[in-house]
Amino acid sequence: MKIVGVRFRGLGKTYYFDPAGFDVSLGDYVVVNTVRGIEIGEITLSCREIDEDQLGFPLKSLVRIANDEDIERMKENRDREENAFSVAVEKIEKHGLDMRLVDVEYSFDRDKLLFYFTADGRVDFRELVKDLAFEFRTRIELRQIGVRDESRMIGGVGICGREFCCSKFLTDFHPVSIKMAKEQGVSLNPVKISGACGRLMCCLKYEQDVYEELLKITPRVGAMVKTPDGVGSVLEVDLLRGKLKVSLRGEDDAGIGVYAREDITVISDGRAKN
Repeated sequence: MKIVGVRFRGLGKTYYFDPAGFDVSLGDYVVVNTVRGIEIGEITLSCREIDEDQLGFPLKSLVRIANDEDIERMKENRDREENAFSVAVEKIEKHGLDMRLVDVEYSFDRDKLLFYFTADGRVDFRELVKDLAFEFRTRIELRQIGVRDESRMIGGVGICGREFCCSKFLTDFHPVSIKMAKEQGVSLNPVKISGACGRLMCCLKYEQDVYEELLKITPRVGAMVKTPDGVGSVLEVDLLRGKLKVSLRGEDDAGIGVYAREDITVISDGRAKN
């Protein structure tokens, strides 16, 4: 079966749709029917054939390729969202609510207005919803999001000098742990391994599978090993280059040598025995 990928508001996850015979290209805007109603999005994955078993769920179809009227409505919605953001900030201050407004989103048909916010705890925003409904005369939804979603929506530049991965291409957030930083030999300084959101950087996940495979076949620091020059203990490990620095043992001070992983045989893995 054929599918195309559509992304909404230029960020976040790519959703799959049945092209329904429409000839669309990357960058085209299309109108689709979603669980939230009619929406407009951008083609980010060109039409391709896949096995229906790969999906595991029924696909919704494209409604039409966006026309000039659709594009104009999308632009008007963006302008209205800017105004709604300013109004909402004033009303949040008026009600003295401990919350930070992050983004505002109109549904394509303007049947609903969503306000995304962050807060340290639960917020009683019932009176705020009433005020916003009276102001905008449409259905209001306030949605609390996490700090990672906040960074994705706002965007920015990471310490690597590139645009945030979550804003640029990541479709989902994957768990990231301090164990990954340790196994990759990265500095454990929180400033160096945390993103703008304050959480561990998503990029720690990218090469983790490679490191896990290398750790399985590489002697650890402290392991007793046999080298071409004799027996010694591992002092340092360069996982990616496959090099190990070994302190050689002998009657005389045999010194230190650097050996390739494949030239070493493990005698004892260096783990403490209970």
